[in-house]
Amino acid sequence: MSKRILWVIVPLLLVSGLLAGCDMPAAMPGGEVSTAPAGEAAAPAQGDRSVSVLAVWGGDELDSFRAMVAPFEQQTGISVEYEGTRDLNAVLTTRIEGGNPPDLAGLPGPGQMLELAREGHLVALNDVLDMEKMRQEYDEGFLQLATVDDNLYGIFIKAAVKSLVWYSPQAFEAAGYTVPATWDEMMALSAQMIADGHTPWCVGLESGAASGWPGTDWIEDIMLRTAGPVTYDQWVNHEIPWTDPAVKNTWDTWGTIVANPDMVLGGSQGILATNFGASPFPMFEAEPGCYMHRQASFITSFIQEQYPDLVAGEDYDFFEFPPIDEQYGNPLLVAGDLFGMFNDTPEARELMNYLVTADAQAIWAARGGFLSANRTVDPAVYPDPLTQQIGEMLTASSAVRFDASDLMPEAVNNAFWSGILNYVSDPASLDSVLTSIENTAQDAYQ
Repeated sequence: MSKRILWVIVPLLLVSGLLAGCDMPAAMPGGEVSTAPAGEAAAPAQGDRSVSVLAVWGGDELDSFRAMVAPFEQQTGISVEYEGTRDLNAVLTTRIEGGNPPDLAGLPGPGQMLELAREGHLVALNDVLDMEKMRQEYDEGFLQLATVDDNLYGIFIKAAVKSLVWYSPQAFEAAGYTVPATWDEMMALSAQMIADGHTPWCVGLESGAASGWPGTDWIEDIMLRTAGPVTYDQWVNHEIPWTDPAVKNTWDTWGTIVANPDMVLGGSQGILATNFGASPFPMFEAEPGCYMHRQASFITSFIQEQYPDLVAGEDYDFFEFPPIDEQYGNPLLVAGDLFGMFNDTPEARELMNYLVTADAQAIWAARGGFLSANRTVDPAVYPDPLTQQIGEMLTASSAVRFDASDLMPEAVNNAFWSGILNYVSDPASLDSVLTSIENTAQDAYQ
């Protein structure tokens, strides 16, 4: 199946898997790589067996990954050697070019996975995993996203819903604010906050070498609501250029927030300098530094790590990113953590087979900040009502689409990140920003 056809079919398939089962990088200081065993193996080592894993997780996310693989280590005696980096693309590329790829690695997205598969770097998983069981436990949409030329090259172990705006119910109540139901109401609320002497939004784009990616999620959510899913699919497939009026209107709409220094804590410099994982923290200060923060479901792990005493649903909550043009309803933006195998070893095979199980994913799900891609995971394992609510959102959504930047070729994805940063630095440069990304896309989609 071609990449172009796949991108159109997958959004229609993905919703049911997310319903039943219910990037981005973890915040790590600097851009460094950290290495550590994933957990303490209780079983005796069998010839110092080990499997190397490269991924983006740090902080609470890394702790949860370690907890997830600890039973595997205990049962098999295989040590999971974890290497973490925010600059996944660069580190993975360097390791591949140097002939020393990790056994398993997180993949930047389905678009990059396709490139790595066709270049011969990834191991096909059709004879590694029980494919009949995979079809029973995973939605076809997830399997199709990880399939190239009828071969499965990746597994989704974690899903995320991105169309969420986080807030403090207590701060809203104290100020007399109510949750908006439409974009216009959200903009009116933002204006009221400014009039009251408050700052409506916290936005953070800093993520080391991946800086800019949180802005791509904003663009994707807005485009789904201003141009609709069909045009969104055309944009993903480069059937319309980045200079198309529908694309430019999306950026201009985002600019009503990020290009207005009164709207965002710290103005443009604050947006560029603030790490995405720390961006929501000012909402929970005694005197809130901001009142709203748009981010995916995984942001709860960062909030919980910073403020362990906060109660989900009471001290922090979310509302769905609101509709803009009523004719397009309220589509939902989703994503997932994709894993691939680069070295075909017995240890790598064993870990891949473990990671796709409901038992493994339930461990992380119970710790929070995680939606399982395995639809046989019992929703009762989720630790708070917010995760349950996120699942309920999917049933009411008029359409579901996968994160566009993750579906794009790596060169376009990187240009998208850079364009986000350049636009925030100088909103008047929008035309040149879009032209630059379009020039990259013309080469990358050939």
